Amino acid sequence: QVQLVESGGGWVQTGGSLRLSCAASEGTLRGYMVGWFRQASGKEREFVGVLKRDGGATDYANSVKGRFTISRENSRNTVYLQMNNLTPEDTAVYFCAATRVVWSGRGDPSMYPNWGQGTQVTVSS
Repeated sequence: QVQLVESGGGWVQTGGSLRLSCAASEGTLRGYMVGWFRQASGKEREFVGVLKRDGGATDYANSVKGRFTISRENSRNTVYLQMNNLTPEDTAVYFCAATRVVWSGRGDPSMYPNWGQGTQVTVSS
């Protein structure tokens, strides 16, 4: 088990950027695949992107591809979600999650047993 804490959310205008952090407050993220999900008001939780557990490969939802980047800083036991060129459609609560399942399960929230509390991102037009 690993305890996750997100930070970095806030309010930004269209076209702006934010960097979210997902830190392991207990345990380590080594050996975990770390995914980012978001949930807008009244909508289901959706996949945003994922970092493979060996720290190499990434995958992103089409809606954020080319704008969002996930990276890992092992020395800080932290995974980041860099979000650029934000639009109002990106407004949501963003969650990071960790799992040890194989890569093929990366987009399914039910495959992740460890979740952070979420951080709100609001993009104004």
